[in-house]
Amino acid sequence: MSPRAKRATRPAASTWQEIREDRWLALLTMTRLLGATVAVILLLAHHVTDHDPRLAAVAAGWTAVTLVAFGSSPALRASPVAWGIDMLAAMALVLASADWRSPFYVFALTTLVLPTTGSRWRGAVAWGAAFSVLYACVAFLERKVPSDTLMNTIRLETLATHLFVPIVIAMALGYASELLRRLRDARAQSERLVLQAERQRIAWELHDSAKQRVHAAHLMLTALDGAISEPQHELVDHVLSELRAATADMETSVAELRTPLDGRPVDELLRERARELEPAGRARITVEGRLPHLPPLIAAHAYRIAAEALINAVRHADCSQITVTMADGPDGAEVVIDDDGVGMAQRSRLASHGLRSMQGRAETIGATLDIGPRPGGGGTRVALALPHHNGGSS
Repeated sequence: MSPRAKRATRPAASTWQEIREDRWLALLTMTRLLGATVAVILLLAHHVTDHDPRLAAVAAGWTAVTLVAFGSSPALRASPVAWGIDMLAAMALVLASADWRSPFYVFALTTLVLPTTGSRWRGAVAWGAAFSVLYACVAFLERKVPSDTLMNTIRLETLATHLFVPIVIAMALGYASELLRRLRDARAQSERLVLQAERQRIAWELHDSAKQRVHAAHLMLTALDGAISEPQHELVDHVLSELRAATADMETSVAELRTPLDGRPVDELLRERARELEPAGRARITVEGRLPHLPPLIAAHAYRIAAEALINAVRHADCSQITVTMADGPDGAEVVIDDDGVGMAQRSRLASHGLRSMQGRAETIGATLDIGPRPGGGGTRVALALPHHNGGSS
């Protein structure tokens, strides 16, 4: 059973789990619950309108609906249409309270969280300005702004505060979101540099040490060709064949290590690797699906795991068909490599080092690697379930 199938047997991820994984959704949740609670308490404690209980019920209902909807749908959290509807609904509550100094003012301010953190800085400021314009329209529609407001310092300060606080909040949230985006970019660049340096170091070690020793052993055994008896020729030939294979493996590893991902999509790299490996065996390799953009560290390890699985299948599975399937879902991306070969029981010894390496890479990035027979028996399935990566929460 693949890691995704195993996860499917568990309860679906709750809205609260989504909230914990997205800092801006968490901020929306905390502020909206606070704003709704304050509004409901004020409505029930003071006579604001003739329909206070109904307004309180609508506010509580809208809070529950929006938090569940935004929490369960990343697409909805990124939708300007959804942001606009949410803001208009909050303004409608302010209008229904029949006073621009409404108990729903704080509640309405929470509608700025997603637009200002989901847009670039200028877009965030534009959302704050749009909020202030809408709020000013609501205030004048309610006809609760006295004509002498501009002459009354207290009234003028109150109105100015209500109009400019949204812009200040939008600027602050937009600036914070932009800083986090820059930090994510810097971290990604740092990860790429670290990976490139480590690949180069390992490649040098393989080329300058291990490969040279294997080559020396090959030369020494070749020199013994005329000094050994006939029965030993077969054994020496077998050893020489293994050394040639080891040299080829190291050359392949060195070439891969010296070739950085350079930000290329993992699915593109796997298609390229499949085209390179197909002529080396008799199996037909099919690559299906795509993966989302992955952080450099996760992308590098995911590619190496999948490439190692492909190499193992080509060399050891004695198969006629290999299928690579990539997909992205709410629990994260997944890469599955299926072959119709001899199965793990017969090839595990040959590929044991590669399997340990794959498992170690998966543990490094917090992924789940499941290796076993295909559903229905026969052949082998390697299923890599990658951790869910939310760009807004890193």
